[in-house]
Amino acid sequence: LYGVIAEAKKHPEIGKIYAANGGTGGLLQKKLIDLGALPQEKIELLLQSPASAIGTSRDHMEPEDYAAMLPIFNEFGIKYVLMNGGNGTMDACGHVFEVCEGTDIKVIGIPKTMDNDIAITDHAPGYGSAARYVAASTAELVADVKSMPIHVVVLECSGRNAGWVTAASALATDCGVGAPDLIYLPERDFDEEQFLADVKKLIDEKGFGVVAVSEGLHGKNNEPLVPPIFKVGRATYFGDIGAHLANLIIQKLGYKARSEKPGLLGRASIAWQSSTDRDEARLAGEKAVQAALAGESGKMVGFERVSTEPYSVKPILIDTKLVMLNEKQMPSSFINEAGNGVTKEFCDWCRPLLGGALPQIVSFK
Repeated sequence: LYGVIAEAKKHPEIGKIYAANGGTGGLLQKKLIDLGALPQEKIELLLQSPASAIGTSRDHMEPEDYAAMLPIFNEFGIKYVLMNGGNGTMDACGHVFEVCEGTDIKVIGIPKTMDNDIAITDHAPGYGSAARYVAASTAELVADVKSMPIHVVVLECSGRNAGWVTAASALATDCGVGAPDLIYLPERDFDEEQFLADVKKLIDEKGFGVVAVSEGLHGKNNEPLVPPIFKVGRATYFGDIGAHLANLIIQKLGYKARSEKPGLLGRASIAWQSSTDRDEARLAGEKAVQAALAGESGKMVGFERVSTEPYSVKPILIDTKLVMLNEKQMPSSFINEAGNGVTKEFCDWCRPLLGGALPQIVSFK
């Protein structure tokens, strides 16, 4: 958003900079915020503000809702529509483009999701900060468990169908106190017996440990391990898989276990913001404005990795039809053969996104 505002202000042909107050639902209610009228000191605070300053929504959109947007754009003289969000937003972006096709209104998508599951782009803005938070928080948890080695802790991380956030817990090793002993991702079917065997081996060897799991773990045939609390449209609200697995360890292995769940804290924490993530988010906003002004439409700004060492990416434009609800999972090369950890290849890929070195933690044990 900061990048969009900054770039739009450079172009005199753009008279107003509107934001929909509450996402697509707010747009349909004509709830618009005149961002260009806000003092610059307020705009600068975007760089240190969590969540969405303009609000968002998860309203289920019907074809008639998209059609209803066109007269609203015309009423307010809106010629450039920039849609910022994850898979659902990119799907909506594609539908808005279809409605506006043949008019002079340009529609561009700007990716933003901590889940990092938008297709084609190397990664999405939002993921680097979430990965940094998870890596640092996991390191703190590992240090705590190591200081009183009496139990196994199951750390449940966000990620319905893709394990990108959970996998980032492996980068805790950069803090110097170790990383999760086991990591389970939704890209692999979860086997309860194998899980218990893995944990028993961990207990026999160390007597304690940390296990990171994705909230969307499932068995064969995509059966959830814990029934969802409820479903709303595309969104599934999972049960507490971490608590379930901790109880399994207690009941089946007779060993102390507990679960931890950062939940929304992993999405909202600004303290662990990645500088790389912030810079790339701003760049994505700037490129979206530039693309729209250049006459592009039906595109999403993405990133192509030029090199990992030294780290370098370049912005690209991707057809929205290629990313509409096209969920990206972790490739097999990022997951170890046993399915209970990640590879060096993943860590090397992920590390630059964290935005600098993590703080070191000392342990004399």
